[in-house]
Amino acid sequence: MTYSIDAAIFGVMKKLTAAEEEIMQVIWEKEKCLLSDIIEHLGKQDAPTSTISSIVRILVKKGFVDYKAYGRTYEYYPVVDKKVYTENSLKTFVDSYFDGSMKNLVSFLIEEKDLKTKELNELLDHYKKEEE
Repeated sequence: MTYSIDAAIFGVMKKLTAAEEEIMQVIWEKEKCLLSDIIEHLGKQDAPTSTISSIVRILVKKGFVDYKAYGRTYEYYPVVDKKVYTENSLKTFVDSYFDGSMKNLVSFLIEEKDLKTKELNELLDHYKKEEE
């Protein structure tokens, strides 16, 4: 049960820390989960439950997650859609490092050999077929 909330509603979407993003990935994947599900999925023996619980509460405060209470048990679910967050993060990244230009990003990826010209052509062919 993910709600697609547009970043425009919040003005500028808040950025997540690496730890918050890691936990959001679990919540997005599971769609509904308990704290114990998150801990089990992360499999981090060295991370105290209180730390993970604190991060989840921060995600609730930031408006990324909400919950239903069943007595003292809380079921968490995402409020911000993963695709919306991804689009916003990519836009922010491209704006910050590539002057807002996707062309500059793709050029950089090709120049740095992270994206081979063949792969780019395959992508273009794939999307051309979809348009037809």
